[in-house]
Amino acid sequence: MPSRNLHRWTKDFGHAFLVLIATIVISVLLGEFAFMKGWEAIYRGLFRFFRIAFFLCVSLLLLPPIFDNLGFVMRRRKGVFVQIKGKQELEIHPIKHWLFRPFQGIGIGLLFATKLLSILQVITGSNATPLFLPRSQFQPGRLLIATGITILVALLLSTLWTMDDLGIRYVNRKDYEIKMVGKYVGTLMPIVFGLYGVLSLFGQFSKVEALLYLFQVVVILYPPFAVFSVFHAHFLHRRAEDLSKRLNVEKSSISH
Repeated sequence: MPSRNLHRWTKDFGHAFLVLIATIVISVLLGEFAFMKGWEAIYRGLFRFFRIAFFLCVSLLLLPPIFDNLGFVMRRRKGVFVQIKGKQELEIHPIKHWLFRPFQGIGIGLLFATKLLSILQVITGSNATPLFLPRSQFQPGRLLIATGITILVALLLSTLWTMDDLGIRYVNRKDYEIKMVGKYVGTLMPIVFGLYGVLSLFGQFSKVEALLYLFQVVVILYPPFAVFSVFHAHFLHRRAEDLSKRLNVEKSSISH
């Protein structure tokens, strides 16, 4: 049993740790990569990864009260959540959990980071590096802002992912129209927001600097968001029934 669990966890999370290890090794060999120099890349890279991954994953503990409130709001609006038979997807799919969903998080995180970066530049009157990129000196304010963005993005994505994976749809009792919860928010929004964030970087920095920052942000954020995506799938597999009850979900055999 321990060896089976180890094999499963290695299979699910191995790709994220490979990217992390590759980033650290390149930083050690080349002297500077992803704003990490030499041997300090080992402890700085690991600390940054575990800090971001921790706040992403621990945010899942807030899902039950969020679903309690969502269920209450729907009852007040005289709407109802239904669970479509055959639409539940609780298994891990490599393309979705290893590629699409991590880049959803990176896209939305990049948008929030660039918007706050603009505000900081207006306040301070000087250029500032993107929030998710580390600085040579510890700055508590940047750390708190980055942590807040991390938790906000985690709550938004985990709510939409849960609705999608459980096959939950919203039904208006007046016209009985079935609507996918967050259909455009969960798919198009990260793409549009991520593109907007990328364009914002090019508007604030030179092309070379913007491309460098973009590459570094992706390298830094992919491992923790990949872990978060898979961890969410495991969390949902255990809490699916409880979350459905909190939403007061009705079962349906309608194919939609």
